[in-house]
Amino acid sequence: MRAIVCHETVGHERLTLEEIDEPAPGPGEVLLAVAATGVNFADSLMVTGRYQERPPLPFVPGLEVAGRIVARGEGVADLAPGQRVLAMLDHGGFAERAVARAADVVPLPDDLDDVTAAGFAIAYGTAVGALDWRAALRPGETLLVHGAAGGVGLTAVEVGKAMGARVVATARGVERLAVARAHGADEALDSERPDLLDALRGIVGRDGFDVVFDPVGGAMFEASLRTIAWSGRIVLVGFASGTVPQIPANILLVKNAAALGFYWGSYRKRDPARLREGFARLFAWHREGRLRPHVSDVLPLERTADAIGLLLARKSTGKVVVTTARAA
Repeated sequence: MRAIVCHETVGHERLTLEEIDEPAPGPGEVLLAVAATGVNFADSLMVTGRYQERPPLPFVPGLEVAGRIVARGEGVADLAPGQRVLAMLDHGGFAERAVARAADVVPLPDDLDDVTAAGFAIAYGTAVGALDWRAALRPGETLLVHGAAGGVGLTAVEVGKAMGARVVATARGVERLAVARAHGADEALDSERPDLLDALRGIVGRDGFDVVFDPVGGAMFEASLRTIAWSGRIVLVGFASGTVPQIPANILLVKNAAALGFYWGSYRKRDPARLREGFARLFAWHREGRLRPHVSDVLPLERTADAIGLLLARKSTGKVVVTTARAA
């Protein structure tokens, strides 16, 4: 089978397309024919050795896929060959076949096509988990979303609206701000404007933001800390800026505020039932038209390095997806 292989953790530019042996499912696992794979910022971290989990070399990167079950291992009874599913993986997604734990596999509704489904799990899962499970966002509250045209940021805009919040978005540039507005942002501000802090204060006044969703860190976190409401909650889901904030605890104390970490992937092993409940809720919102997944770029498997590069260069909006279909 064809697969993208990482032989050394020096970056996505050194990934190679190779023919390797097809994996076999073990007990409690299924083998998937991969139709499409979602591209995530975490993929870039993994192939540079900077992710929380470091697979032994060589390995196939790729954390979320959509496809069909082609075989199942011993003990798997609730999934069947031919069934369309999405799956979360430790790695192995950028390939024509992938093995997944049955517990990490979710049957797909008919209204989600493979390309959309491939980029659904991590982004929407992170949004609903961060805003509901960690921040306890309530209807009528004001939510600030940074990086609001990116993979997880755009889903946070949609999920925040579905939960009944007023949503203020920050993103870089006119086109990205337009994407955020099109997906439900009530207000949208350029994250690079020099008066961003004053502009944010102009929107919320002295009340401040009840909840902040931050996948960026750096200067965006500083702006959040200065505009968070009394008893507000800042949820940290990533550091796309490359700068991990050092939090002045005195500001949290004075404002009775909270800075909360959120790593969605940890729930796969620690609370898988909650993940399944989250997907059921998200699928229902999608059927109702509240969620409109946005995939800006679809590339073939052999261009996986380019797909990761698009993400790092911030040339994409929403999700980037890689497909395994061979050229005619």
